[in-house]
Amino acid sequence: MIDLLFLVLPDTLLLDLAGPAEAFRLANQQLARRGQPPAFRLRYLGPDAGASSSVGLQLAGLEPLPATLDAPSWVFLLGRPGEAQSVVQRGPAWIDTRDWLSRRLAPALLHGAPGGHRLLTVCTGALLAADAGLVGRRRATTHHEMLDALRAMAPQAEVVANRVFVLDGPLATSAGITAGIDLALHLIGEHCGASLAAAVAQTMVVFVRRGPQDPELSPMLAWRRHLHPALHRVQDAVSAAPAQDWPLARMAELAHVTPRHLTRLFREHAGVTPRDYVEELRRTMARQALEHGASRARAAKLAGFSSEQQLRRALQRATPA
Repeated sequence: MIDLLFLVLPDTLLLDLAGPAEAFRLANQQLARRGQPPAFRLRYLGPDAGASSSVGLQLAGLEPLPATLDAPSWVFLLGRPGEAQSVVQRGPAWIDTRDWLSRRLAPALLHGAPGGHRLLTVCTGALLAADAGLVGRRRATTHHEMLDALRAMAPQAEVVANRVFVLDGPLATSAGITAGIDLALHLIGEHCGASLAAAVAQTMVVFVRRGPQDPELSPMLAWRRHLHPALHRVQDAVSAAPAQDWPLARMAELAHVTPRHLTRLFREHAGVTPRDYVEELRRTMARQALEHGASRARAAKLAGFSSEQQLRRALQRATPA
């Protein structure tokens, strides 16, 4: 289980905290529904036992900054409102947190094995990471109004503009506010699988999930800009196991409608036929398998295609999302 350490300072932007935290909570909920143990343990830490949020809500019961990081930990640095000068006040809470990051997290990031400790920032949390010397020469981003401040505080870094989030080794930085949710969904997908991340996105009504480079939808989330519960129920089942046999009658049974009516629902709400929807998910699985070194025969079998020839024909077709 991964420890998610949300570091809460005075005036923390509440959505920077609540958005990603809720995504990870829902990921655990989805895992429980599938009979699997939780993947994330949510913890809230700070230099003080309590802090006020950006909207005035008082946050209490914060854990102290730990002396060691034993379990694999993902440390979240959250944003604060205001101009760069007011965000980087370097008051006691900022200094205590910055020094803890330099003392405890920097060595863990430098020497940690893959899959271990990570540093994740939302909005101006990247400025705190830079002040602690944790950005270095890596690629990073922040809120568009703070890009110049990040360049000044991390002069050796490659500061990337116009990105929702940027990944570079153990460092993941996001542009701010709702971008923290996008980053959380991406990390959930990496750790728990794309279908589970898609289920979390559906629960959060975040169907247009954004990525680090490509604005296109993940096929696991494409054709889901609707709120029809029966159609989502079918899409959930298919995205969880695209390689299974999915005749129209079986999908219609899940939706509790006739096959003809299910086809109408797909066309009306998703803009695609049930058959094309299943095939696109299978194409995605096959492409992923091929990218990871699988043979064409192996990729076809994993994705549910009957033969290499069927996979080849499917890859030549494209269904626009």
